[in-house]
Amino acid sequence: MSTKPVFSVCVYCGSRSGARPEYETAATAVGQALAAKGWRLVYGAGDVGLMGAVARAAQTGGGATFGVIPQHLLDWEVGKTDLTQYIVTENMHERKKVMYMNSDAIVVLPGGAGSLDEFFEVLTWRQLGLHSKPIFLLNTASYWTPLMQLMQHVIAEGFADASLLDYVEEMPDVAALSAALEARSREILA
Repeated sequence: MSTKPVFSVCVYCGSRSGARPEYETAATAVGQALAAKGWRLVYGAGDVGLMGAVARAAQTGGGATFGVIPQHLLDWEVGKTDLTQYIVTENMHERKKVMYMNSDAIVVLPGGAGSLDEFFEVLTWRQLGLHSKPIFLLNTASYWTPLMQLMQHVIAEGFADASLLDYVEEMPDVAALSAALEARSREILA
């Protein structure tokens, strides 16, 4: 008997909650939406900041959770060990690889340098044709607007083709993100 494949969404986000309450509200809504659709959350296994908010919301909604944390961050990000699956990796590179390999789509919520690192890595891989997974930026409270402007500047200054923007979909809210993920899940699981 075969089991139905599960659509898995990798969420990159901050290990802090940020300066605006909207960030945590959106992270919670993302976790709730994933659980409501029966999709699996793939994330950095932290129990703090936006990471903790999205995971707790997915768990509360009965959703599957797949957390990946490197050994050296177990204390700092407070590894959330009550997940459906919990993996401890040797280093950050391995963490990012495991998260990427176990997901069908990428969602980037507000976050700091780590979230930017994760975003630019999957964006670069997409630009190089190494994958075709969609990359969604949830632009809560216009957080990612400066990033989108920077990408336009990179293009205007001749360091990337305009096609770079084709690899990123900016989402204004969780409802739009959920609809975009729904469309992608139908393609993957069809």
